[in-house]
Amino acid sequence: MSERPVLIVDAANVVGSVPDGWWRDRKGAAERLRDRLAGRDGGEEVILVVEGAARGVESVPGVRVESASGSGDDLIVELAAAHTGRPCTVVTADRALRERVRAYGAECAGPRTVRPD
Repeated sequence: MSERPVLIVDAANVVGSVPDGWWRDRKGAAERLRDRLAGRDGGEEVILVVEGAARGVESVPGVRVESASGSGDDLIVELAAAHTGRPCTVVTADRALRERVRAYGAECAGPRTVRPD
């Protein structure tokens, strides 16, 4: 039996993709994204990576939240590397980050994958 695919979401990049006032409440914006992800039915393990003012967002059923103590990008790369050999998709529009995670076999998708608005 193969392992479930993993979806790693760059919270800062996805939240920042829509100018809806997220900068006034970064933690709240990350929580709204987490809740949207929890409603997905994609069958994958979902990991939401938060950093900075969004640190401290709690995990919920269906979404594991990882708070980066430093760079969120570095943590995303570590997570992608830890899932080498398992289907892994990283959601971000950050070109440099995309290149880094592809080195570990991760696929990449843009923010609209999880935030269509």
